[in-house]
Amino acid sequence: MKKLIYILVAVFAIALIGRELKPAQYASDFDIENFAELPVQVGGRIKPLDSVARNTLLVLSARQKVITPDGKTISPIEWFMDLTMRPEVADTYRVFKIEFPDDLGFAGLAEQGQRYYSFNDLQPYFNELHKLYQEVNPEPQKRSPYEKQIVDLNEGLMLYHRVMHSLHPIGDAKRLNSLVDEYQTYASLIGPGMAELRKQQVGEAYDSTILNSFIFFGDEYLKLSKTAHLSVVPPPAPIDPMEDWKNIGLELLDVMKGEGLSPYVTSYAALTMAYRLDEPEAFNNEVAELRQRFIADFPADINRVHFERLFNDTQPFYLSMQLYVLVFLMVCISWLCFPTELSRCAFWILITAFVVHTFGLLARMYIQERYGVFVTNLYSSAVFVGWGAVLLGALIEKFYKNGIGAAMASLVGFCTLIVAHHLAMSGDTLEMMRAVLDSNFWLATHVTVITFGYSAMFLAGALALVFGLLGIFSKHFNKETARSLSGMVYGITCFAALFSLVGTILGGIWADQSWGRFWGWDPKENGALMIVVMAAIFLHARWGGICKERGLMALAICGNIITAWSWFGTNLLGVGLHSYGFTDSGFLWMMAFVSSQLFFIGIVLLPWRFWRSEFGQANSQKQRKRILVAAEASETEA
Repeated sequence: MKKLIYILVAVFAIALIGRELKPAQYASDFDIENFAELPVQVGGRIKPLDSVARNTLLVLSARQKVITPDGKTISPIEWFMDLTMRPEVADTYRVFKIEFPDDLGFAGLAEQGQRYYSFNDLQPYFNELHKLYQEVNPEPQKRSPYEKQIVDLNEGLMLYHRVMHSLHPIGDAKRLNSLVDEYQTYASLIGPGMAELRKQQVGEAYDSTILNSFIFFGDEYLKLSKTAHLSVVPPPAPIDPMEDWKNIGLELLDVMKGEGLSPYVTSYAALTMAYRLDEPEAFNNEVAELRQRFIADFPADINRVHFERLFNDTQPFYLSMQLYVLVFLMVCISWLCFPTELSRCAFWILITAFVVHTFGLLARMYIQERYGVFVTNLYSSAVFVGWGAVLLGALIEKFYKNGIGAAMASLVGFCTLIVAHHLAMSGDTLEMMRAVLDSNFWLATHVTVITFGYSAMFLAGALALVFGLLGIFSKHFNKETARSLSGMVYGITCFAALFSLVGTILGGIWADQSWGRFWGWDPKENGALMIVVMAAIFLHARWGGICKERGLMALAICGNIITAWSWFGTNLLGVGLHSYGFTDSGFLWMMAFVSSQLFFIGIVLLPWRFWRSEFGQANSQKQRKRILVAAEASETEA
């Protein structure tokens, strides 16, 4: 029976991992896989088109898939290809997520039960939307939910339009079908056009047809240079790593300076034409040529771009989330049956999830070229907090072997990755670090150490929740389990106090190096100090005997509130030098979390008579004994 359980769990886990690690396959004659790896520069870094497609779709739709009008599901890169090369088709896809379409007040827009709308659905309301956008409060913190929805929709449409015209000029189908001819005509017209322009400026007779055609191209490409979202043309050889790439519009304008037309421009034009005319062989040849040209120009970067596309396909953090759920369920079942076998399986699956989680962290470092720096933005802090909690929980489980460490580690790991998933909706999570975070060596030490403190405080609070819930609802909760849980919370809190204190001190050194002052009572600094004080209160309450187990558990849960405030709450204020992850969308979630923790504190502090465990039963027996003694004393006196 034991072997059968091990085999079943192993088969299920392997199937789950295999399903997620299965490489993407495209039912198309077009070389979509290599097209997805074509590099562009956005946000200060070189990335594959696959990342651009995924990030853009997350911003617009909050998901990484598109359902076409005929019910077919297509990948982000396939949607991107339609958007940039067949926009008339992409305009029919429902990619704009509107949570409350009725609230917009656009007559005829809202459909019953529908939250996704296409560009064509929204087009009749563009003027009305623009007027509403101009009336929105300019201060983001003061906008109402209605105004935020107006802003999000307007900015989404702007992003959609900019990405659409990243590979070609703005124009109709006829123009897109003859881009190579247009560029050749433009290149041949530059010399005569400049000559006619000089004649006009000095008052000589000029050919208006040539001049007007030249001015038309100049105006069109100037608009494109301001519109195109992607920089697809790298600087010419020899490559200067400090020189930025150019978008199509800028490259076409620079041809007027006497520079030759970049082969990247003509290749993307040929790609567009081949895709529109359904010529996969021509498309694939252009993709191969672009790829080889990039390898020749950027031999050190091709592996990183390829790796990022594979990273996007595997989605290690999503796989870790699923494994954490599996671990939690297995531990819960093990408390009912097969305790030894399922607990052991849960532990090893937790280790597997932790390895996948670790791979995701290291992969982000490699892609960003920030080795040793785990935290670069709010998203990565959520990923790292979960990683630290899982590491500590796995160590606890290794020593206590009662399933509690594995259960809480998986729960905290899952919750923090859920938080990270929602933070990813704002766009590229691998963006270049902000200048305030990219200052010196102390970034890696301070941020890493203090984030470990966050992990430990959350894990201690989660273990305290287990103490309260088991004590209230489980008849099997006994003194031995209570003592082990209390020991876990105490040990983890000691760890949290040490790392929070050291991290805060290192933060002061970093601040002194970066801003010339050790401490400035910044909200983020105050939040870090609050964590240290909270951990100190817990430890002194235990050492001084001020609180017993229930009081200590309540303090540990209170640590969740303090840590959440330091981590996220200070960002909600929108002020301070340290608040590098400004967000005004998390207030309700923050308040919901705080309310839940206050509820659990109340659970822990419920009178003993409400506890179903032996503590409540023992208390009831003592109470009955006291009543009997009092009754006997009354009878004796009588």
